[in-house]
Amino acid sequence: MVQENDNKGIFLSIDWITILLYVILITWGWFSVCGACYDFNNPDLFGFESNSGKQMVWAFTSLGLAAMLMMVEKKFYDTGAYVIYGTMLLALLVTIVIAPDTKGSRSWIPIGPVKIQPAEFAKFAVALALGKYMDSFEFNIHRTKDFIVTVAMILVPIVIIILQKETGTALVYLTFFLVLYREGMTGSLLFSAFAAVVYFVVGMKYSGDIVSDHLPVIIGEFAVLLLAQIFTTVMTWVYTKNVFALKVMGLGGIGITTVSILFSIYVIPFDICNLLLAVCIGQIVLLIGLWIHERLYKYILIAGFALCSTVSFYICHTAFEHLADHQRIRIEVLLGMKEDLRGAGYNVNQAKIAIGSGGMYGKGFLNGTQTKLKYVPEQHTDFIFCTVGEEEGFVGCTGVLLFYLLFIWRLIAVAERQPDTMGRVYGYSVVSIFLFHLFINVGMVLGLTPVIGIPLPFFSYGGSSLWGFTILLFIFLRMDAERNLKRQ
Repeated sequence: MVQENDNKGIFLSIDWITILLYVILITWGWFSVCGACYDFNNPDLFGFESNSGKQMVWAFTSLGLAAMLMMVEKKFYDTGAYVIYGTMLLALLVTIVIAPDTKGSRSWIPIGPVKIQPAEFAKFAVALALGKYMDSFEFNIHRTKDFIVTVAMILVPIVIIILQKETGTALVYLTFFLVLYREGMTGSLLFSAFAAVVYFVVGMKYSGDIVSDHLPVIIGEFAVLLLAQIFTTVMTWVYTKNVFALKVMGLGGIGITTVSILFSIYVIPFDICNLLLAVCIGQIVLLIGLWIHERLYKYILIAGFALCSTVSFYICHTAFEHLADHQRIRIEVLLGMKEDLRGAGYNVNQAKIAIGSGGMYGKGFLNGTQTKLKYVPEQHTDFIFCTVGEEEGFVGCTGVLLFYLLFIWRLIAVAERQPDTMGRVYGYSVVSIFLFHLFINVGMVLGLTPVIGIPLPFFSYGGSSLWGFTILLFIFLRMDAERNLKRQ
């Protein structure tokens, strides 16, 4: 029970800096929605029939929701974390059945005049469940059982959301793995994820290019196999410090690759990728042999990494061919494999034009021609950042990003001061989700990341996202407000 003398500590312990940043971002976001949705024929910004009027309602209700969340004690989330998680999983499953088809996905449930997306609210449920489980006394992330359970908690909602055909939203849940890394997960898994991205980008971008007539190899396949050798050798040295393995894998791989390239160029041209594939297989065999000899489990894990790396090009190539046409074209446009300014690349191209037209200081509030004439599709939701660029220019874009930087930096500081694991895990979950949304949304508007359709927090139009982010944030702020309370 909370001691009576400590009741006043709740109000004094609230992180008002974060709340101030939250209010600023919501307000700034509303003005951006006004700019994106303004209609010369219907200039009323506050009418409920306009998107700006609806967003104003969502903003005020979000403030009320935030106030209510600050009244709920942390022990409610502590005791009810698993129930909330299970309820949200059930809601996600029901959504697949009852949600109508909306632009190819079944993730929005109509409730009267509004639509709700349960996937936006499931984020805080996953964060609570992870925090609750990882706060248990016997939890150890290096123990196989505990690691599998935490990974399953993340993967189950991802699978369900993918079944709703909301791949972009599902990708957001991968950010929870950053939280596991903060809590002691080995960095090799993050490196493996990084390597997988590199293999896919390099392999697919150059999958149709040949080096030369004297070296008739597919650049993508050659690069992936060569990177697989290098990454495997580096991981073996970093995690085992085995000099013998370093010499055999490093010098042997370099020697064989160099000789085969020279032979193909100056003697008989041939596809050396088959030889590189054999070298990769040789590395795997060597690692398995070292594992049998030394009984060090790290060798078998590195062998698994090497195997996945070796076959990654062939798997990615096959998977890429089986993607839906619109998904494949988007990736091809992003990687520069083709231009499709009237199709898959239209949104990004128009967004770039809108941002570039703003110049240094922008055209002014409600004066953006690209957005007013509706050249940018989804400009009030996923592409809201282009409105900021056109109306407020480079200065406005920089200001928005600086406020987000301050907001995320503050959340990290608050997460680090939590007195227990649950608060820290939940806090870093909040940080990871906001950071991912910011990076991907701004990146896709600028053509740096794939167009996967996720909102910019507090800026994009929509009640589900605004409420979802508000719930996610203010549960954390309430947890933080209780950090100094004494309990008996």
